[in-house]
Amino acid sequence: MEMINALGRRKAAIARVYLTQGAGEISINGKPYKEYFNQAHTQNAVVAPLLEVEVESLYNIKVNVKGGGFKGQAEATRMGISRALVKINEEFRSPLKAKKFLTRDSRSVERKKYGKPKARKSFQFSKR
Repeated sequence: MEMINALGRRKAAIARVYLTQGAGEISINGKPYKEYFNQAHTQNAVVAPLLEVEVESLYNIKVNVKGGGFKGQAEATRMGISRALVKINEEFRSPLKAKKFLTRDSRSVERKKYGKPKARKSFQFSKR
């Protein structure tokens, strides 16, 4: 099997995922995923697509991720892994799509507007 690559995005994070046949090792930016993402919920987000289709020990995954925060990076990685799995086997699409792992979450931070302290927040109004 050759190397399969896919792209995942979330907020400002972009994850490039490279999937090869192997023993189930996941490295993110050159580190093991448990070392890179040290919180349990972000670790679970990374391995969730593999657990969903029950192939956690069949593929080695190398991820380059940049931008955003740790949660956005974890969800971008999850999407990239899901897309790579679908490229390998089209039967994986329906269980991953049911969990919404293939759906791009387009929510991002709204830009600040002039005359306001934040995007929508207004300064305190004084009647007198």
